Amino acid sequence: MTRSTTFDPAISRSTRSSSALLHQLSALCGGAGTMIQHIERPWASITFSGSKHEITWGFAGEEAMERGETLIANLPEHEFSIPGQLVADAAVDWVDHRSWPSPSLLVRFTILMLEEA
Repeated sequence: MTRSTTFDPAISRSTRSSSALLHQLSALCGGAGTMIQHIERPWASITFSGSKHEITWGFAGEEAMERGETLIANLPEHEFSIPGQLVADAAVDWVDHRSWPSPSLLVRFTILMLEEA
C-alpha cells in the first residue's frame, strides 16, 4: 500500500512561526524555565487571520523564578520578530507562585499572532 503525502505550505509556515515564537519566549526569560503546555488554535476576524497561542511556562528555583518575573514584566510590551507574522497581543493570564516544597512559578499567557499581508 502506497501512502501519498502532499505539501501544505500553511502547515509548514505555522510550524516555523510557532517555533520562532517559542524560541523568542525562551530568550525573553533568559533560557530559564520549561514550556509546560502550548495550545495553538487558528484565529480569524473579518479582516485578519492568524493563530492564538495559549502557553504555560514553569520556573523552578529562585534564580529561574526571577527570570520568570522578568518575562511577566516584559511580555506585554515585547517586540517580537517573526517572519510573516505580527504579534497583535501578548497578555499574562495567570501566575502561580509556590514556596513549598520548593520555590516555583507557573505563568500562563496568551499570544495572538496575525499573518502579515
